Amino acid sequence: MGREDSLVTLVRDRLRLHQGPPSRRLAGALADLAQTGLIGPGTRLPSERDLAQAVGVSRGTVAAAFNALCEDGLCERRHGSGTYVLGTPSFGGLLQAGSVRADLSTSVVPDPSHLVLPPLDPADLLRAPSGHGYDAMGDPRLRALLAASDPPGAPGPQGVSGPQGVSGPQGVSGSQGVMGPAEALDSPRLPGPAAASGWSRPGEVLVTAGAQQGIDLAARVLLRPGDRVLVGDPSYGGALSVFKRAGAHAVALDLTSPDAVREALARHRPALVYVVGVENPTGAVPPLEHVAALAADADVPLLEDRTLAALVYDGTPPPAPLARLHPYGTVTVGSLSKVLWGGLRVGWLTAAEPLLARLVEAKVDADLATSAVAQRLAADLLERNPVGPWLAELDRRREHCLRALAAYLPGWTWTRPAGGMSVWARLPGTDTDRFAAVAREHGVAVAPGSLFSPDGRHRDRLRLSFALPPDLLDQAMAGLARAWDAYRE
Repeated sequence: MGREDSLVTLVRDRLRLHQGPPSRRLAGALADLAQTGLIGPGTRLPSERDLAQAVGVSRGTVAAAFNALCEDGLCERRHGSGTYVLGTPSFGGLLQAGSVRADLSTSVVPDPSHLVLPPLDPADLLRAPSGHGYDAMGDPRLRALLAASDPPGAPGPQGVSGPQGVSGPQGVSGSQGVMGPAEALDSPRLPGPAAASGWSRPGEVLVTAGAQQGIDLAARVLLRPGDRVLVGDPSYGGALSVFKRAGAHAVALDLTSPDAVREALARHRPALVYVVGVENPTGAVPPLEHVAALAADADVPLLEDRTLAALVYDGTPPPAPLARLHPYGTVTVGSLSKVLWGGLRVGWLTAAEPLLARLVEAKVDADLATSAVAQRLAADLLERNPVGPWLAELDRRREHCLRALAAYLPGWTWTRPAGGMSVWARLPGTDTDRFAAVAREHGVAVAPGSLFSPDGRHRDRLRLSFALPPDLLDQAMAGLARAWDAYRE
C-alpha cells in the first residue's frame, strides 16, 4: 500500500468521528491526523481531485476543507506545488520537548529531588495482595491513604489527620462545608448515604496510571461519538485531547456563570461536564458549586479534575470536592504527579456504584492493573512527604518566575495565579503557535494557548510553568526575551 493509499485509509477512519457538512468533517479528520502526528509536518496532501475520488466527495468539498485548514494555520498552499501540512503544536507533543535548555511547556514536578526517600526493600516493593500483582482496584494501603486525604495533605474526615497531616490555611479543615451522612439522607436528590461526603472510602478509590488515565476511563464509559462535553474556557489540554479522540465535541463556556451553565445544559444536552478545581492553565480557583448542583438537577454526569487541588497559595483554601453535591453522578480524578513526581504515573479516581464498577471494567480492559511496584513506592513516599514543604518551594518559584517575567518581558501581561504550577501570559498581537517555534529555536519550550481551547482560541496566550528551579527560570526568561526580539524583527 502506497503512502497516499495509507493516508486515504486513515482519513476514512477519522471521518466517522466528525459531524456536520462534508467539508467540515473532512477538515476535522485531516486536522486530527496532523495534530496526532500521523501526518507529519511537511507532508504534501493528495491533490483535490485525487482525494475527492478516493474519499467519495466532491472536489469542492476537498477545496473547502483545505481552505479551512489553511485558515486555521494547519496547512499552507504552495503555488504550483500543492497543499502541505505545517508543523502544528499538540498537547502530546509537550512531553517531547527535545533538546531545549529550559522546558516551560509541561506543568509537572521537574524532578524528584525534593522528596524524602524511604528505605527501599525490593522484596517489600514486590509484595501485592494477590501475589501476582494484577489487583484491579489497586494496592489497599495506597487506596486507604488516598481515601483519607483529598487533596493529599489535607485533614481527613471527622477531624482525623490524613497521611500528611497538613491543615488548610488558618486552621480551616479541608472538609469544611462538606455534607455529612445525616444531611445526605435528608436530601431528596440522594437515594442513600454512600459517597455523599467529600471524602472517599477505600472501596471507592480506583488507582490509575495518572489522572490522565482517569479522564480517559471516564470518557470511555460516559461518552460516545457525537456527544457534547461542557468545558471551561480555557481548559486542560490533556482532557480536550481525550474528548476529541472519543469523538465528542467540547463546548467551551464560562463555567463560573450559573446562567451560562444553565443555558448550555438546556441547549446542548451534554453527556458530561468537565470541571477543574484549580484551573490549568490559568491557576484560578473558581467557585464551581453551582456547576455540580445544576448538573445534578439535569442528571448530567460530572468529571471533576482535582489534580492541582493541593497547590494553592496566599491563604486560598483548597477547593472542596464537588462530589458531595452530585454524589451518584460524579467521577473525581486526582494524581500524585503534582505533589510527588510525575514519573511515578500514579493517580486515582473515585465514583459511587454502579458507575465505579463500569470504570473498573474499563480499567481492566485498558491495562489489567496499575504497576504494583509504583503503588507500593507511592504509598511509602506519601507517608514521608507532607505537601507543605513542596508547596512552600513552589510558592517561592512562583514569585521568582513573576519577578523574572516582569524584568525580561515587561510588554507581556498576566494574572497572578492563585494555584497550580503555571502562569497564563498574554503576548499582545502575537500568534503563539508561531512564537512557540521561535522560542524553541532559542532553547525554551512553551505551551501555546490554542492547546487549551477546543476551538483553537487564545492564540495570544502562553502557559508557562514556574516549577523549574530559579536558575533555570532565569535562563528560560532570558531565552524568551531573545525569542521575543527575534519574533518582532
